[in-house]
Amino acid sequence: MQVKIADSWKNILQSEFDKTYFEELTNFVKSEYVNHKCYPKVEDIFAAFNFCSFHDLKVVIIGQDPYHGPNQANGLCFSVKEGIKHPPSLINIFKEMSSDLNIDYPKSGSLEKWAKQGVLLLNATLTVRAHEAGSHQKKGWETFTDEIIKQISKEKGNIVFLLWGGFAKKKAKLVDEKKHHILQSGHPSPLSANRGYWFGNQHFSKANTYLKSIDKDIIVW
Repeated sequence: MQVKIADSWKNILQSEFDKTYFEELTNFVKSEYVNHKCYPKVEDIFAAFNFCSFHDLKVVIIGQDPYHGPNQANGLCFSVKEGIKHPPSLINIFKEMSSDLNIDYPKSGSLEKWAKQGVLLLNATLTVRAHEAGSHQKKGWETFTDEIIKQISKEKGNIVFLLWGGFAKKKAKLVDEKKHHILQSGHPSPLSANRGYWFGNQHFSKANTYLKSIDKDIIVW
């Protein structure tokens, strides 16, 4: 599994790459990609780190699993490739964003624009077998991404963590809340959103209000 990792993350990630669990994870992922259709493309597995520099990091959004349908996953949580129909959770994210910030609903479902401004769009599991949600969970990815969250908490300050839904909220324990700003809400999936746990959370404006308060550039969502 030949992957290219942005230089700014290498010191953070390399110590994990050298561990036994990651070697086992790599072997599993290589086998899966050889024997099954998997997403995202190999070159996009670490896209979250390649689009968002560690030095410029301002916001972390945590997802669970890549999209498992064709041409959807692009290595950024909740994001889809240019021109792809918006999945239900992304529709609700954009609806809340549009309402919160009084802006138009976006045409593109790609969130690369966010990532390039310092938003780490991190799935807990970075790969998946086609049409089999959760198929690469509990193979080592969660150990890896939990360590990333811990290292961000340790090495950085004043990062906004957007934790959407029960799974993401469990990651709050990995973050030093004295150093960082944590916002939590229900998940944007229709099941959660339609029960009133998502809409109205105003996380986009709240994140920017916090960034302004510490003299950082806001995110152009």
